[in-house]
Amino acid sequence: MQSTLFLVILLAIGIIAKNQSLIIALSVLLVLKFTGIGEKVFPLIQQKGINWGVTIITIAVLIPIATGDIGFKQLQEALKSSFAWIALLSGIFVAIIASKGITLLQDDPHITAALVFGTILAVAFLNGVAVGPLIGAGIAYMAMKVVEFFSA
Repeated sequence: MQSTLFLVILLAIGIIAKNQSLIIALSVLLVLKFTGIGEKVFPLIQQKGINWGVTIITIAVLIPIATGDIGFKQLQEALKSSFAWIALLSGIFVAIIASKGITLLQDDPHITAALVFGTILAVAFLNGVAVGPLIGAGIAYMAMKVVEFFSA
């Protein structure tokens, strides 16, 4: 009952904040929960959902290549720009951070709760995008390693 109330409160926050992604996600979870399907699919979604989401985002990012809007010519032109090099290095950095974040999310449930709640707040009130737990976990992982290094 407590989990349902929590989801309903988050749904209300999503509605107040007019955040479509949050509303859809919470509505799907509530429907799965109320129909009893959740008991079967929640573990699967929890285990594989991040990978599915990353795959869908990757497909979306690669569509301009598939449609021919971006090709070798555009890549060659972009690499002449210092901003493109900054973007390239940022992409590498974020991918590495996110890979560490996946491990942290799987291994440390209390960190996961804080990251997820922070993401929900950012999505609901700051027009954030719900990739926050993964990147946030990666940043948290790096910060924890820095603290461990200086504490040793």
